[in-house]
Amino acid sequence: MSADFAAARLNMVESQVRPSDVTDLALQDAFRAVSREALLPADKAFAAYADAEVEYAPGRWLLRPRDVAKLLQALQPKAGETALAISAPYAATVLDAMGVTVTRLDDGDLSAAPAGSFDIVICEGAVARTPDSWKSALARGGRLGVIERNGPVGKAVVYVRADDGVGGRAVFDSTPPWLAGFEPVHGFAF
Repeated sequence: MSADFAAARLNMVESQVRPSDVTDLALQDAFRAVSREALLPADKAFAAYADAEVEYAPGRWLLRPRDVAKLLQALQPKAGETALAISAPYAATVLDAMGVTVTRLDDGDLSAAPAGSFDIVICEGAVARTPDSWKSALARGGRLGVIERNGPVGKAVVYVRADDGVGGRAVFDSTPPWLAGFEPVHGFAF
């Protein structure tokens, strides 16, 4: 079965990642090396390389390979940097393969970033609003990649910390499921 997964992984890079303008060769190499199926329960491993989000735990999703690749490329990871991966096991594993030191936040209060500052912060799963604590976790020059979604279509946003604060820009559209606990809250209206 591992040969099938290896072939599927290569096909994923050639049919989903590269055609989506992901041109970073180190990132492509990491995608070819990381076993996405190992991050899923055994009964969902068959979907590891599909062009779809895959739920690995209740309310937790691996983003589509294309979306993770585009988001990581926008963050421009470099070996030797530090990263905080919030409910982002696939991104964490890819970053680790690229020589980035990764801290994972998978349990407990995901809106509270751990102490310290990071060059990269990434989340797999949509959030209605990016928590301020995630932005505060950025080191000077640090980049945060997150998908903000309040309706049917979300925007992948990259925030960057500069001397005068944190600014963001949308980089592509995406429609992943909401990360549990980060759904939009709609008020009552007549």
